[in-house]
Parts: sequence; C-alpha cells; structure tokens
Amino acid sequence: DSIRLEPTTGPMTVEAESADQLYSPFHMLASGLAFCTYSVLASWASNARLDSDDIIIDVSWTFADDPHRVGDIAVTIGWPSLPPARNTAAQRVAALCAIHATLTHSPSIVTSVATSATETPQPLSATASR
Repeated sequence: DSIRLEPTTGPMTVEAESADQLYSPFHMLASGLAFCTYSVLASWASNARLDSDDIIIDVSWTFADDPHRVGDIAVTIGWPSLPPARNTAAQRVAALCAIHATLTHSPSIVTSVATSATETPQPLSATASR
C-alpha cells in the first residue's frame, strides 16, 4: 500500500522488501505519481539553484469500494536540504505534476474490444446494450 522513490543515477530500478512481494498496478500508479512529482521538483530546484539530490518521495494509498478502487493517495516529500522558507513553494510545484493533475481531474476513458487481430476495436459507449 505504499512505494518510495529514492533518486539514484542510471535507469529506474524497482526493489521489493521480499522476493514474494508483487509490483501491482497500484504500485505502478503510485510510482508514476512519485516519479512525476520528483521530476517537477528536481526541475524547479535546478532553476532555483537548490540541491535536489536528497529528495525522497513516499506515496501511500488506501482503497475504497463500490466500485473497488484507490480511494485516497498521500504523497510525502522528504527533502532535508530544502530551506524551510521554500516549503510552501515546493508543495505548489509538486502539485504541477501532470499525473497529479490527471488524478485530480478525472480523464474520460474509452474501452474497446477487438475480437480478431485484424479487426479495428470499436469503442464501447455508455448506452451500449448488453
């Protein structure tokens, strides 16, 4: 029910606490939010001449039902070198992440099904009969 992003050099690596722990679609959702948040903060830090090497992003979530989904997401930014006077600005910048905006302004989603490899999927409409 949580992930942590710690910036390292090289490609993004996902590590689990144990070999039997799965990287679920919910972890993927949280990872996208964490990485996007980190990216906008690191970019802002570079322009503001702030050190961003110690940013850590924790994302946790809880579930809701009817329908089953992620109900709440909490993003915690650990940034020990950030001057306290910049905390409010960092919060505003973090909210500029496009994944954050997507999650707070629901996109429309169209699902389609193709029954053969050559068929063009037809979108399902909300009024389609069953």
